[in-house]
Amino acid sequence: MLADYHVHTAFSDDSIYEMEDVVRDAITMGLDEICFTDHVDYGIKLDHGVEGMTPRTNDDGTPLRNVDYPTYFSMIKQMQEKYSDQITIRKGLEFGLEMCHLKQYQDLYEKYPMDFIIHSNHQVDDIEIFLPEFFAGKTQKEYNRYYYEEILRTVIAYKDYSVLGHLDAFNRYDPLGECPLEDFVDLVYEIFRIAIADGKGIELNTSNVRYGVKDLTPCVDILKIYKELGGQIITIGSDSHAPEHLGFNIRESQKILKELGFEYFCTFKDMEPIFHKL
Repeated sequence: MLADYHVHTAFSDDSIYEMEDVVRDAITMGLDEICFTDHVDYGIKLDHGVEGMTPRTNDDGTPLRNVDYPTYFSMIKQMQEKYSDQITIRKGLEFGLEMCHLKQYQDLYEKYPMDFIIHSNHQVDDIEIFLPEFFAGKTQKEYNRYYYEEILRTVIAYKDYSVLGHLDAFNRYDPLGECPLEDFVDLVYEIFRIAIADGKGIELNTSNVRYGVKDLTPCVDILKIYKELGGQIITIGSDSHAPEHLGFNIRESQKILKELGFEYFCTFKDMEPIFHKL
């Protein structure tokens, strides 16, 4: 059983991959299930129909926008009906959670029933983690802890999500290279203790290769900590934004998880995990 649980489309501001093309490509490559998880990043992007400006803009100076929710969920329903005999399609979103916008995420979650939510952190205090100002005036240890402390605050305060997405994705952007795990491992333990107690999982994100990250995302040591603490809910996602990303290393990632001692990977329906034997 092959499932890609981190899939972006042209509904995300950083992709032009049309949803139906994704579905057709997924069927062609033999995927059994996909979940659409387009971006929502309050504080960085505006909802459609909301006036204002954003910290960054499109090339034409217009504000960045979140998913057009009514059109997005309507399109997913159309794809589910059209391709029901060929592939299972689930509806989800990737929430770029940060403390100062939790109410907006909660309101969105309550308005649109979903199968799956990725809890990701792309910014802290409305500063995106790949921008120079995020690192300015801080040591490597300080800005890494700043990032993980925000994740900890959000897992304490916000509960309507399914998995923690690309947990150490910060390694993609750190100008000084990978920070030693011991500099923030206490925060990782605390994040996992809370997430596991809440019945939440993590994802194995297969985008590490295209970002030039040598280890997995999250790294093997973080995956081992999750297992050590009793974590069992793991999804596998390509974080695809283009055809060449879709389904990347899904089968290989299942083998890696099995070698690390995990027994299952998960898909989701109605925000509940479904366990599949590795």
